[in-house]
Amino acid sequence: MTMQELKTLQSESLSHIGAINSLKELEDARVTLLGKSGKITELLKSLGGMDPETRKTFGQAVNDVKVQVQSALEDKKTALERAELDAKLATETVDVTLPATARPVGKMHPLSFVIEEVEKALSELGFDPVEGPEIDTEFNNFTALNIPDDHPARQDHDTFYFKPLKGENERRLLRTQTSNVQVRAMQNMTPPMRVQAIGRVFRCDSDLTHTPQFHQVEGLAIDKNLTFAHLKGVLQTFLTTYFERKVEIRLRPSYFPFTEPSTEVDIGCIFCGGNGCRVCKHTGWIEVLGAGMVHRNVLANGGIDHTQWQGFAFGCGLERLTMLKYGINDLRLFYDSHAAFLRHFGKPAARI
Repeated sequence: MTMQELKTLQSESLSHIGAINSLKELEDARVTLLGKSGKITELLKSLGGMDPETRKTFGQAVNDVKVQVQSALEDKKTALERAELDAKLATETVDVTLPATARPVGKMHPLSFVIEEVEKALSELGFDPVEGPEIDTEFNNFTALNIPDDHPARQDHDTFYFKPLKGENERRLLRTQTSNVQVRAMQNMTPPMRVQAIGRVFRCDSDLTHTPQFHQVEGLAIDKNLTFAHLKGVLQTFLTTYFERKVEIRLRPSYFPFTEPSTEVDIGCIFCGGNGCRVCKHTGWIEVLGAGMVHRNVLANGGIDHTQWQGFAFGCGLERLTMLKYGINDLRLFYDSHAAFLRHFGKPAARI
């Protein structure tokens, strides 16, 4: 090949590269010119058969053409890749001014926000939240609360017991009431005191109105000269605050081992206004909690002198309070994890 023909090959190659519009065509051009059998590659192979003087001059010229072609190929590849990316971005552009896709927002479980409501209502009355273990001893769960050894609640068919560990003399159990927290509060705090205990409790039971696990709230106040009238005033204020309406309460004599005197507390039916309906069994009243003055034996087991201090206590199931306030008719719905239940009764969580 003459020098003139080499210049022509150079000019045609650069023109062809400049006119290419796709990466595939560019790769084909590279193979045609610089591949193993490419035109420029063949020229380099032919240098071996030339005389030294010609090889030196012609070889330099071929190398110059190769460098220019390689540079043109690389520049064109960069330009085509950029153009391809720009085209892709143009077709996939997101209009940020369009309304966002609606997403379902989770809600708080009814029990979760009722716990918050109850804790807030009692805190406003001066009852400080305290906690205790869910696994406790028979003493704290039964004996310290003046519950006799032959009481039905102590039987295996009512309470979840653990096998005693090696070296233990006392059985442990899943607490059946949050009163074990009151015992610990009396043992570890100095009166006067007002505390509230909210937490899970466990009993061997399961039907429309009972589950093996449920939640309780209990309040305990210990001070000098406390009377039954103070207890009634606290309950009236608490229930009115919780139900967000004026509620009428009724105290009925009852019996609990840990209080004396004891009372069952009813409220005027919030569904029929006291006129009688299916919910209140046509009595006009609904039982909501138990209460009473703390028994002197319980005070003594908590390390408190009953001649100097008096106290009152009350407790109820949080599921029952929730069912009454929000019209839920089956206790098991709280634990069945039905999305429809949460959508209907759940409370929108506060946005952060």
